[in-house]
Amino acid sequence: MDSIVVTGGGELQGEIPIAGAKNACLTLMPATLLSEEPLTLTNAPRLSDIKTMTMLLESLGAEATAMQGGQVLAMSSHDLTSSHADYDIVRKMRASNLVLGPLLARMGHAEVSLPGGCAIGARPMDLHIHGLEALGAEIELRDGYLHAKAPRGLKGAEIKLSFASVGATENILMAATLAKGTTVIRNAAREPEIVDLATCLRAMGAQIEGDGTPEIVVQGVDRLHGATHQVVTDRIELGTYMLAPAIAGGEVECLGGKIELVSAFCEKLEAAGIHVEETARGLKVARKNGRVRAVDVTTEPFPGFPTDLQAQMMAMLCTAEGTSVLHETIFENRFMHAPELTRMGADIEVHGGTATVHGVDKLKGAPVMATDLRASISLILAGMAAEGETVVSRVYHLDRGYEQVVRKLSSIGAKIERIKE
Repeated sequence: MDSIVVTGGGELQGEIPIAGAKNACLTLMPATLLSEEPLTLTNAPRLSDIKTMTMLLESLGAEATAMQGGQVLAMSSHDLTSSHADYDIVRKMRASNLVLGPLLARMGHAEVSLPGGCAIGARPMDLHIHGLEALGAEIELRDGYLHAKAPRGLKGAEIKLSFASVGATENILMAATLAKGTTVIRNAAREPEIVDLATCLRAMGAQIEGDGTPEIVVQGVDRLHGATHQVVTDRIELGTYMLAPAIAGGEVECLGGKIELVSAFCEKLEAAGIHVEETARGLKVARKNGRVRAVDVTTEPFPGFPTDLQAQMMAMLCTAEGTSVLHETIFENRFMHAPELTRMGADIEVHGGTATVHGVDKLKGAPVMATDLRASISLILAGMAAEGETVVSRVYHLDRGYEQVVRKLSSIGAKIERIKE
């Protein structure tokens, strides 16, 4: 397995282009299943998860071609041959379940594997099921697969989500575009990725109002047509690279960034003493005056602080002045990076969904192991501010969510290299 070696020391200077959003692109790709006409996505990120979704779509009979170095995806579902999303593909990526709603709406039936290791109640797959059942689907769990059918077609309904689940909102939204009548999704997720999906679906002919608010209204149409759509900027990659100068010092401009994508995150950076400025080209982030200040963080659905930036934020707070408390409210077991940061000299106590971080003067390089995607990048960021050399192993997680990490960080002065094994 590859490793990444980071040598700490030295402030960062320069600019980093921010890619299209992984989570948006993985949602937009299944939208091609809703139409016989082509859907083209521009500003697509070049990630292994995108390749996995491409494999899944192709297994259903769709065509998907990557162009311009992978930043343009040309897709067509004019001749679907299957409605069976196989476990061998779905197990690699939770977003694979987003083919369920489009397949039901287009073909009237679908067999989609549960994501690997996932009981329905563990994370809110049950919300996807209840929402689609409200639209008229009949869904049965059998042999690890969701067997779904809509023998009388999908019909509009009023659906109230018990939790503002992004995935459930996306699945229901896509299915509702071809349902007969009006669908109202209450307590809908408000993330920019939801707005991006709705924007794309409208370009395909869907009638949608209220995206970006807790109530989305969809008037079903008979068919959707093709479109070309630009994927929104990745707010998680944006926040991650904003933390690079916040942790290591210096000034970096993140090209394509907008404060509206990361406003709650920016508030915490400002409270910690990091300067954030919106420019004509993106967001400029600077830390020039000593240690950052401790801040408390609670992860929340958008527009709150993103759970996907919690690990990276913890890396910064390890050397903050004072004590910070982080509450993780979205996912359980999401402090697995804490023991690895402790190996680097961090002072962290974890109790359930709460981590208390007592700031130390300096981290020290050490061999550490990445446990998941966001933990991977948090350890790399920590290594950039640590004394000596940090070796991060199991970095295959990185390729799922960050394109060209070494090149991007090297371009602003980080001492980083990837070791092939």
